Amino acid sequence: MKTLRHYIYLLLTALLFCSAAMAQTPPVHARLHGSVVNNQQQPVEFATVSLLRAKDSSVVKGALGDVNGKYNLERVIAGTYIIKTTAVGFQKGLSKAFTVSDNTPIVNIPAITMQGGSKTLKTVEVSAAKPLLERKLDRMVMNVENSVLAAGNNAMEILERAPGVTIDKDDNISLQGKQGVTVMLNGKLTYLSSAQLATLLRSTDGSNIATIEIITNPSAKYDAAGNSGIINIVMKKNKTIGTSGSVVASANYGKNWRGNESFTLNHKQGALNLFGNFSHGDGKSERDLYIQRRVDSADKSTYFNQYNNMGEVDHNNNYRVGADYDLTKNHTIGFVVNGYFNNQNLNTPSTTYIGTTPTGVDSYLKSSSMMDQSFKSFSANLNDRLKLDTAGQELGIDLDYSRYNNNQVGDYTTNTYKPNGQTLIPQTAFRNVTPSVITIKAAKADYTLPLTKELKLETGVKFSDVKTDNNLIAQLPDGNGGFVNDNSPTSNSNHFIYTEKINAGYINLGQTWKNTSAQVGLRAEQTISNGDLVGKDGHAVDRNYVNLFPSLFINQKLDKKNQIGFSYSRRIDRPNYGNLNPFLFYLDRYTYSKGNPFLNPQYTDSYELHYTWNNAINVNLNYSRTKDVITEIILTDTATKASYQTNMNLQVQNAYSINVSSPFTIVKWWTGNINLNTFYLGFKSADLLGARLNNGRVVFQGKLTQTFSIIKDWKLELFTNYQSPLTYGIYDIRPRYSTDAGVSRTFANKRANIKFSVSDIFNTRTNNINSMYQSVNLAIRQKGETRISRISFTYNFGNTKIKARDHQTGAEQEKGRVGGN
Repeated sequence: MKTLRHYIYLLLTALLFCSAAMAQTPPVHARLHGSVVNNQQQPVEFATVSLLRAKDSSVVKGALGDVNGKYNLERVIAGTYIIKTTAVGFQKGLSKAFTVSDNTPIVNIPAITMQGGSKTLKTVEVSAAKPLLERKLDRMVMNVENSVLAAGNNAMEILERAPGVTIDKDDNISLQGKQGVTVMLNGKLTYLSSAQLATLLRSTDGSNIATIEIITNPSAKYDAAGNSGIINIVMKKNKTIGTSGSVVASANYGKNWRGNESFTLNHKQGALNLFGNFSHGDGKSERDLYIQRRVDSADKSTYFNQYNNMGEVDHNNNYRVGADYDLTKNHTIGFVVNGYFNNQNLNTPSTTYIGTTPTGVDSYLKSSSMMDQSFKSFSANLNDRLKLDTAGQELGIDLDYSRYNNNQVGDYTTNTYKPNGQTLIPQTAFRNVTPSVITIKAAKADYTLPLTKELKLETGVKFSDVKTDNNLIAQLPDGNGGFVNDNSPTSNSNHFIYTEKINAGYINLGQTWKNTSAQVGLRAEQTISNGDLVGKDGHAVDRNYVNLFPSLFINQKLDKKNQIGFSYSRRIDRPNYGNLNPFLFYLDRYTYSKGNPFLNPQYTDSYELHYTWNNAINVNLNYSRTKDVITEIILTDTATKASYQTNMNLQVQNAYSINVSSPFTIVKWWTGNINLNTFYLGFKSADLLGARLNNGRVVFQGKLTQTFSIIKDWKLELFTNYQSPLTYGIYDIRPRYSTDAGVSRTFANKRANIKFSVSDIFNTRTNNINSMYQSVNLAIRQKGETRISRISFTYNFGNTKIKARDHQTGAEQEKGRVGGN
């Protein structure tokens, strides 16, 4: 039986032959000349010129006017068009409709007059800014770079402010209450566990982020991973001619000092665009953890009251360099290299009181966990973008390689005492050495073929090969102050190797009418995976399966202010590598976590109805059903009375949500955005720990952002977040709420900016979790260092005014009209 890969190759080859056949009789192209002037008939410098179809105002291509207001539009096929012009400080300009025929190779367009002042670009003050939230057909876009709260914060802290996003005590990211979010950086998968992803996001300076895109129902073009959708973090990219850059420095203080610095440099000249960024951060943070649990046996109950203080010292370094080169105006090649090299020291002393009554103490433990970790990553991407014609035919190819190294050395000691302080059990000590390596190879090709002006075909293939090599070397004291490997039969040493190959292909067909657009897609993915606990018989898990993932998008424009849409997609969420790894990670002798190599993937069918009024008020209704939902659970070893955290598959999860977001303007200087999200998560399992599970709760989440611009060049921003009590599986989570504030001032001809902000002003951001289900009876309270004051300074240098031509102008608008791209 042929593999899915052979069929994908045949499909792509056939489509390429079709496109070649269609290109046998190329249409005649015309060249358009024109100029842009103001109401005093003086040239408007560097105006943006867009060629629109007269029929539906869709964008065909774009150009940038020169210093004399003149512009050229090349290779225009026969049709009826309108030209629109925009420039800073002017109202938009429109030409009269005109026709290009096959026998008119050169068309002269009458001068377009733009109403406004006669000021040039150098003297016009730019006051317009993108709103914090923008609704597009298939996604919600959060514009980060203009927010006061972005400076001094890392990517994880900014992500928590995004609408519908929640981050729990273990850094798991949820969207509209559902876990299983796929996080992408610049449209590329990270392939990291939740802990490794948290490390990456916390070491990413927020000042380097342009936007965060939230895609609840991705099209077939995207990987099918992520049952609750995709969050794509888009980094800033240079679009200015010449050399430019920025320097950012910030200092933070909560209970401890932290500092961050970053440097960005860009250079664009002619066909070459170079860009690079480096950021560095140092600091210390603290987190308090209190766990109270009861373990029941046949004749008695044992109570554990555990207090932990987690101290963390970080040294983070991130880099990103790359280049784009235009071989022709329709053909661009490029590369991007990025990575990090970080060090982290964790010191977690804990005290655990043990007794047969809730307040009684029969003995207590003094434990210490000290861990030194180093994280290194290297990722490289080669890309090729080719526009095959002016009608929108495109081909894109990406080759990716990534390698992540994580080395940990953890020392654990436990002393057991009687209530009077006398030693009950002599000190026990051990060391875990856990090197981990992840290597990723991926290749993909995407092809776009407009079949007619209104009908477009997209297809593509992707192959990925991932290998994770996790080794745990357990060691015991050698009696001379050192450690030796524990080779006994009861040793915790293990070596887990996981490989995963995914072969995928997709096809999308999009149609646009006057006020309606639709897209239907199908993605096929073959997964070949193997998890092997080396040297342990019966612990190898081999899987080979093929899944189909359909998607559908429909959008209807009712009038100038109202539009509605419907979308459907099927998703898969494979267990992340950390959840599959059967390592034991100890907090103390009675508390640890481990993975489950036998986890199954979970599958989700998601339906969404959205409504937009005046490009401002957005309402989303969503229903999803997830089978074999992967859920965190705490179990008890009745023999040792230890509690451990792992993951299991529950039978089904039903989720209902309504999400409303809207910008508002109270007065000219007081604007903001409000996001209200109400959802219900229902969990069912026929047999969980010997009982039937059927629970759920309605949850309310509100986020309010307010911006005040009372004084010129000053901006004040307030952010408030609230989440009502939540039930997730067997856990009840108490309300969470907090308030952040920031103020900024721009000066030095808008090149410099200084910002001061305070997160969690009232120090209320706390995780409180309870669980009472069968043998599980526990309460967890976790309080991190959340009230943090920050001051940051940004200076932009070089050419920050003249924008380079955007080589994606010709097709981006048409893609957006179909949706799901």
